[in-house]
Amino acid sequence: MKSDTEKQYEISILDQKFTVSHNTTVHDLLKQSFPDKAHSYIAAVVNNRLYGLNTPIRGNYCIKPVTVADRLGTSVYRASASLILLEAIKRVLPGFKPFIGQSIQDGYFYQIREMKEGIPKDVIKNIEDEMRKIVADDLPFIVESLHVNEVKKMLLEVAQPEKVNLLRIHYEPQIRIIRVGDTFDLFHTPYAPSTGYIDIFELIPYWPGMVLRFPARGSTKISGKPGQFPKLFQTYTEAREWNSMLGIQNLGELNGTVLSNDIQNLIGISEGLHEKKIASIADTITARQPDVKLVLIAGPSSSGKTTFSKRLAIQLQVNGIKPMTLEMDNFFVEREQTPRDEHGDFDFESIDAIDLELFNDVLVRLMDGETVHTPVFDFKKGGKLPMENWIPKKLDKDAVLIVEGIHGLNDRLTASVMGHRKFKVYISALTQLCIDDHNRIFTSDTRLIRRIVRDRNFRGYSAADTIKRWPSVRKGELKHIFPFQERCDIMFNSALFYEPGVLKTICERALLEVDPEDEAFTEAYRLLRFLRLVMPISKVTVPPNSIIREFIGQSVFRY
Repeated sequence: MKSDTEKQYEISILDQKFTVSHNTTVHDLLKQSFPDKAHSYIAAVVNNRLYGLNTPIRGNYCIKPVTVADRLGTSVYRASASLILLEAIKRVLPGFKPFIGQSIQDGYFYQIREMKEGIPKDVIKNIEDEMRKIVADDLPFIVESLHVNEVKKMLLEVAQPEKVNLLRIHYEPQIRIIRVGDTFDLFHTPYAPSTGYIDIFELIPYWPGMVLRFPARGSTKISGKPGQFPKLFQTYTEAREWNSMLGIQNLGELNGTVLSNDIQNLIGISEGLHEKKIASIADTITARQPDVKLVLIAGPSSSGKTTFSKRLAIQLQVNGIKPMTLEMDNFFVEREQTPRDEHGDFDFESIDAIDLELFNDVLVRLMDGETVHTPVFDFKKGGKLPMENWIPKKLDKDAVLIVEGIHGLNDRLTASVMGHRKFKVYISALTQLCIDDHNRIFTSDTRLIRRIVRDRNFRGYSAADTIKRWPSVRKGELKHIFPFQERCDIMFNSALFYEPGVLKTICERALLEVDPEDEAFTEAYRLLRFLRLVMPISKVTVPPNSIIREFIGQSVFRY
């Protein structure tokens, strides 16, 4: 039997075959095999799992190098830059406590607890200068495996109790940490080999904190200034204040509350805050009567638009307003008229996939009090049914028309309707729950998990199917939804702090069904690693009218 030092493995990289010795790192193999490209590689997908380049080879692997032009490479770059920021703050402001907030366009928003009135510009400049020194020194990112008790002690010594709480459900005796300089963190994701790889970034003021900006995917520079999104920023701020009021701002606090059996009351309060916000939106619409006759609800995939629409309709009825819905899907153009994307496929998410002339004609006539025959679209045949099958509708004087769809904030959709007659709502799951003070939960991950659960429960799609479709969904959102989000009259955040616990068990089951040989397993593996940080919460705790019921079932509403 061969000793470990004598073992040889067959490795596949970019359709080439290599034979390497036991414990050769992926980094060394790439440098030897692709010397001209090696520094462009920041991580690697090894047997459909994302790993750091310092991972030792101990088997026959299929390796796909990852660059910063790749989505996965972007996440590695950002995680590495964020840890460099923490080390720089530790050097410039010893003892101060930074914490991460939301994503702002091309960067992450940070605040410092001891600087509630804002971070002075000269301090931000000093932190950025220190980051550049750390990059110039090309310090290694070092992964270590330590005993859990030792790590807990280390975390308490640097006043990070939220990370200790996170370890309450970690049952293995060992846990990995990541180090750079004198800063360490729990290991959640792969990092670059060293700080020298992270040479493009910018730290700028963004009251009351600062934004760590990153280059666009594959770019070698940061262009312009970050946009201002006052409504979105206010919605994020409100979410963080709600979480603070509930005493649950990160997964450690959520897990602790679940373990102490105190979760049910907080779920009731969280759902009550949702209901109060929806009622407030209904009151605003009511106050603008009789002008407002059209309520447009837009948002990205899995935001909970349908449940929100139904709950808003109830609150409008409480105020004496009759809601009437109009299904956007019935206004698609004939299949042969549908625009195509750059690949030649039908682009059903384009606004030009909608018969805008017919839609506007129906809207105006309904709002003028006429009885209008509205179309019915046959999706199997790819066209509208004959007009004799269309449905007559009439909007009463004390009624409003509710239209839900991704293009609701785009003025082209309702070009014939005067502005004062429209009320636009933007809804998304803008989670402000973090893993801990220094690690975010990606907003898009919240929606992806929701969609995986819903698709498996009600639409017959596997997690692999949903994961493969997700990049196309995201591309459509970036093109058709996000550019218009600030045009809304009001934003509604559909995220609920407790939903990761409820969705965990169902989503884990779906993700474990993904074949490890399937390309979708890379994303499934990443989500599984995240979900193992979450304490499960029974779905019986979810109220029947909750937005979460849209995804897990047994809602009081029909969909």
